[in-house]
Amino acid sequence: MELEKKWALILGASSGFGRATALELSIRGYNIFGVHLDRRSAMPQVEELIGKLKANGVSVHYFNVNAADPAKRKKVVKRIEEVTREEGGSVKVFLHSLAFGTLKPFIAEDEKGRINQSQMEMTLDVMAHTLVYWVQELVERGLLTIGSRVFAMTSSGSHRVWWSYGAVSAAKAALESHVRQLALELAPKGITVNAIRAGVTDTPALRKIPGHEEMIEWAKSKNPMGRITTPEDVARAIAALSSEDTYWITGNVIGVDGGEDIVG
Repeated sequence: MELEKKWALILGASSGFGRATALELSIRGYNIFGVHLDRRSAMPQVEELIGKLKANGVSVHYFNVNAADPAKRKKVVKRIEEVTREEGGSVKVFLHSLAFGTLKPFIAEDEKGRINQSQMEMTLDVMAHTLVYWVQELVERGLLTIGSRVFAMTSSGSHRVWWSYGAVSAAKAALESHVRQLALELAPKGITVNAIRAGVTDTPALRKIPGHEEMIEWAKSKNPMGRITTPEDVARAIAALSSEDTYWITGNVIGVDGGEDIVG
């Protein structure tokens, strides 16, 4: 009997956690839909990644669009529906790993130095609210089914503070709230939803945070494992949590950080 084709949809699929997860899941037989937003100069690296994914013997479809744009979202989901209808299967793993927001303090000496309303709203929309909108579309089109797993990347910033991280911190807290609500509403459909709280990880997104070098050194010094988290650590955890045996795990914030957060 032929097994159902498994697909993974990853938002933020060209670097960091999204890239590592795409590679790990492709090794485990998942076909990949990737959504990313990269300039032309970064496309050679994206094409290289796509080649590595295909070398694992899976089907790969990448979309270079703004995942927060409603029209682009609908277009991508429609294409996913067409592909799964043609090739078979459904989206068994959906990973929300969007890292795009404003890194400005709330308070500054002048107006230009502090975050404004549009920047605050954009940060929360991209890094938190888009999770809800994508899940709505996927459920409406029947692309998430019994046994599907939804994951959203959060961080200790949801409950800790760092200079210039205020808007992103608010977005992570909102994201975790959205995960709990979605877990409640999707439970009757047999779909689980969890947030993955990675430890400090040296990714392109982290390097945009002012003072990230200090953050890395701080994490190295306090992590019980003696090192910081890697994207591969997180990817393997997501792959493990995508198992059919994890059907009773939902609505949680799951730490993948080597014990970093418990040290305080």
